[in-house]
Amino acid sequence: MIRVTIYNEGVHEKRENENVGQLYPEGMHGAIKKGIEDDEIVVKTVTLDTIDELTQELLDETDVLIWWGHTAHHLVPDEVAERVKNAVLCGMGFIPLHSAHYSKPFHLLMGTGCGVHWREDGDYEYLWNIAPSHPITRGIGRYFKLEHEETYSEPFQVPEPDKLIFIGSYEGGEVFRSGCCYRRGYGKIFYFQPGHETFPTYYDKNVLTVIKNAVHWAYPDWRDGSALETPFAGKIEQ
Repeated sequence: MIRVTIYNEGVHEKRENENVGQLYPEGMHGAIKKGIEDDEIVVKTVTLDTIDELTQELLDETDVLIWWGHTAHHLVPDEVAERVKNAVLCGMGFIPLHSAHYSKPFHLLMGTGCGVHWREDGDYEYLWNIAPSHPITRGIGRYFKLEHEETYSEPFQVPEPDKLIFIGSYEGGEVFRSGCCYRRGYGKIFYFQPGHETFPTYYDKNVLTVIKNAVHWAYPDWRDGSALETPFAGKIEQ
């Protein structure tokens, strides 16, 4: 059984946009949970209102953490972000979605500003599968189309991915590295760009297939809390 925790700040659905609440009545985390949970994957959810539940104990019991955030990154306590970073270094999988490129945990793990260029015009997006033999793209064709999505464009201020999985192209001609794989410590990270809150992205079959595949891919090869211990600083006898 793969134990997944989904963090979604849940601000748009409850406080900021009535249309988002109607589109995702159970929250984006609820839509993702429903789309990926099965006999092999069990899901817990946490929102900004319940972020105190994102304890060390929960992270120790989480194989893969999915993270969606947008307008409330600054309200995530620094100690929670540090806790998530350390859990990844020790082996937990991490899947930041869409605007989570600006989340505190992703910043800590990337060590860069993680900025993008963007516009919100409801343009279509093609996601091009450039790694058809990769486990994350299993069941995905040469490309798939989202009728409406927020436009992101390069340059994307992140380290060069260990493996690039998807390139997004948009109606206005922009391109973006939309699916990026990294390793940090013992943990595997997959950044996946689609998921603007005003569009039904997390009901799309292809998007959910990618996230589900990514959960299996990011499942820990090894989990070791000693990864954070202070390196040996003594004298080695010659």
